[in-house]
Amino acid sequence: MLLAEIISVGTELLFGEIVDSNAAFLARELGARGVTLHRKTVLGDNLERLTGAIQTALGRADLLILGGGLGPTDDDLTREAIAAALNETPQEDPALLSWLEGLYTARGRVMPAINRKQTWLIPSAEALPNPVGTAPGWFVRTAAGKLIVALPGPPREMQRMWAQQVLPRLPLPSRALLHTTVHTQGIGESNVAELLAELTKSANPSVATYARKTGVDVRVAASADSEAAARALLDPVLTQVRGLLGRWTWGEDADTLAGALGRALQGRTLSVIEAGSAGLLSTLLADEPGFLDAAVTQDHRRLITLGLTPVTLQGAGLVSEQAARELAAGAREHLGAEVGLAVVVQAGGEQAGQAYAALHADDLQKSLGLNWPGDPAQIRERAAVAALALAYRTLRPGGWDA
Repeated sequence: MLLAEIISVGTELLFGEIVDSNAAFLARELGARGVTLHRKTVLGDNLERLTGAIQTALGRADLLILGGGLGPTDDDLTREAIAAALNETPQEDPALLSWLEGLYTARGRVMPAINRKQTWLIPSAEALPNPVGTAPGWFVRTAAGKLIVALPGPPREMQRMWAQQVLPRLPLPSRALLHTTVHTQGIGESNVAELLAELTKSANPSVATYARKTGVDVRVAASADSEAAARALLDPVLTQVRGLLGRWTWGEDADTLAGALGRALQGRTLSVIEAGSAGLLSTLLADEPGFLDAAVTQDHRRLITLGLTPVTLQGAGLVSEQAARELAAGAREHLGAEVGLAVVVQAGGEQAGQAYAALHADDLQKSLGLNWPGDPAQIRERAAVAALALAYRTLRPGGWDA
């Protein structure tokens, strides 16, 4: 088993000014290759804290990956921290210096002296070429047999270096790791946990639940010495999970809820009317082949031309089940589709969180009401996802109760 830790370096990451997408990418890459990731840490640009974190991590992990801090400025401290942690002295590497000066010369510029630190190496480090940036990475083999990988912060540079330079150098485990993620909607995470209670106690295969924007995901994973053995462990448990959650399942792995709805349409066209959701439902559907047209507005006069009756507007109000039903029918009639879908949302004010969605087709009509707390962006997003789920569950083979 190869144990790994990730340290993301940068005060801008620590303060949330930049989202740390690199650590998420590396975590997925390690997991897909059977490497056990124990910790992810974010540290600011402080030499003492970074040096201590490297020394601590090397006492626990076989592989330490550092992202960021390889630039030319005084606050880029990853090289200095690795050198200090290993008690080694960095020196300029002539080959790296020649390469970096050549980059500037090819652009008609003179390399600033500050960039010379990007040509440093320590005795235990091997330089990792960076074909799309000025910061070479480091691949370090310590005297204790541990591995340290230092990667540049820009994702385009990091991902290319990881794939082309780091992976071929890593002693990856021979064990096979297989996993499948089942997507659900319309059931809470605690309810999923109750249904899967016995299965989640197993370590291999493992069953874990995760709350997502589109519902609750269930990840089933198994590892073994061969892919066939891992599959033999995974499949029986995955079959149980599928059976227990079938009523709420809409897809697996890379599937999207909008894509699931597209398949459930079975060639029919779909139009949408939205009020109060800022067009999020239409955005989710934008790339689906069955999506025909949309109207996004809260203007009452425009909504009346799209099927909302004045009686409903004055009585139940715009954010009501009857309004959603009328607008779903109007989406078919006025936007020319075979299936109409509508969502009406109260994202702010005293009734914030109230939303209704409705679907209308020749042989099917379905609506639902929702009331969730949250800020306006959360409320709009949840309403759009709920509308997608309503449409999928209504149109899928077997219908709502399948």
